[in-house]
Amino acid sequence: MTFAPRRPAALVASALVAFLVLAAQPATAEPDTPPPATVKPSTSPSATAGPDASLPAAFDQAATRYGVPRDLLAALAYAETHLDDHGGEPSAMGGYGMMHLVSNPTTRALEKAAELTGLPVEKLRADTGANILGGAAVLRAHADGLGLDEAARKDMGRWYQAVAKYGNASSPETARLYADAVYELLGTGFAAGGVTVAPQVVTADRGPYAEVPDLGAMAAPGAEYPPASWVAARSSNYTVADRPSSRKIDRVVVHVTQGSYAGAISWFQNPGAKVSAHYVIKSSNGAVTQMVRHKDIAWHAGNRDYNHRSIGIEHEGYVNNASWFTDAMYRSSAALTRHLCDKYGIPKDRKHIIAHKEVPGATHTDPGPHWNWTTYMKYVTGGSATKPWSTTTDNTTAGRFTAGANWRVSTYSNQRLGPDYRFAARASAADPAWYRMKVPGTGRYRVEVRYPAHPGYSSSAPYIVVASGGNKTVYVDQRSGGGAWRGLGTFTLKAGTYDVVGVSRQTSGIGYIIADAVRISRP
Repeated sequence: MTFAPRRPAALVASALVAFLVLAAQPATAEPDTPPPATVKPSTSPSATAGPDASLPAAFDQAATRYGVPRDLLAALAYAETHLDDHGGEPSAMGGYGMMHLVSNPTTRALEKAAELTGLPVEKLRADTGANILGGAAVLRAHADGLGLDEAARKDMGRWYQAVAKYGNASSPETARLYADAVYELLGTGFAAGGVTVAPQVVTADRGPYAEVPDLGAMAAPGAEYPPASWVAARSSNYTVADRPSSRKIDRVVVHVTQGSYAGAISWFQNPGAKVSAHYVIKSSNGAVTQMVRHKDIAWHAGNRDYNHRSIGIEHEGYVNNASWFTDAMYRSSAALTRHLCDKYGIPKDRKHIIAHKEVPGATHTDPGPHWNWTTYMKYVTGGSATKPWSTTTDNTTAGRFTAGANWRVSTYSNQRLGPDYRFAARASAADPAWYRMKVPGTGRYRVEVRYPAHPGYSSSAPYIVVASGGNKTVYVDQRSGGGAWRGLGTFTLKAGTYDVVGVSRQTSGIGYIIADAVRISRP
């Protein structure tokens, strides 16, 4: 397989302007004159925000009609929109409906869906069932283009490259980031809108994407903020400058992407976007990607003066859906904002840490009514009310880790948390390595794991969480995302000191299973 070339920088100006006027893009190009009015993101509750008996049937029918694995189709939709159709309004990239069928000057997935299904574009935009059919049709077309036969299509792992193509990414790296996010959901499972996908073993066949750098790994070279990855925005989407020598940086502007994490990163790489932000934050685990240097001027605020004086932070999600604004996102973003304020002498107050909608002349509503400014600012200022409780157990923590003789010690990867980590071959029995932790009180806790990544490590490592309602198993692809904390989810844990998390050897995935470290925390 060959990767699609980067799209040409030259676009028809009138088409681009028309698209930018229509879409509620996450950031705004730096204007010499006030920007044209844009359609504001809807703040009304989504029609699909609650359980909908017809929604599971819609995924079942679309999957059957186009021969697409139902759980994969649902995971793709959840990664894109959290199963929210946003009232028919477009995303930042011009994507419509739960399946995010994109229509903009460089991508015509919506029109392709119309061609494949025989349904009019208007219906694909506005009708949820039609939109899901359209997404299934486009995904199947990508699979056909890759030569997946009937037998191959029954293996969800073989769809990886088709999923990567569905994301319309601007580079192979962002295509992998997009597909990894979808497959991560298959391992963790999810439930929304009456649709449930159980955690399951899936070995993603990345094909040539296995050789592409993993943008999901934190602390990549080039970032100015240590926990961040570095992915450069297209040079045509920001202004090279010499701040703070040329202009003092005295504002942080908070945005919401109106789209997915991978989608925003890809859009800022697109030569037709004419928009960018300095940072993008992921919803599920608070991962950070830097895209524009602090010294340079990102085009995010829709106001020339504010672009020149501020740093813009985009947050994955949509303003009308609170499910995107996780505690992990708030804490990660607040830590970044605190770092920026300390570095540039920016006061940690709401006059200097502002919403996009508070920028003079703003036509956008982000971060919207669901953004919790009280919580966010407490995290930024480090108030005592917001100090998180957490505990970490490494495989070397005395009295807190147990494993059988089959779990051997390794120091091979420098992505490990402590001096070493454990590894074992898969087996027909669980033979788990256990992390013993002290839970201070019965309640909801976020469970995260850390491990070094390697192509030879497990494609589907089973993590067992001892929750109060019974053990829960989550499957993690340890071939990627190494050297960073990765969320398994939020679980109800009982108070006491006991084996809270285990790593099992019982999996049909390939590669060595790794046991390194576990962290639990409570907001």
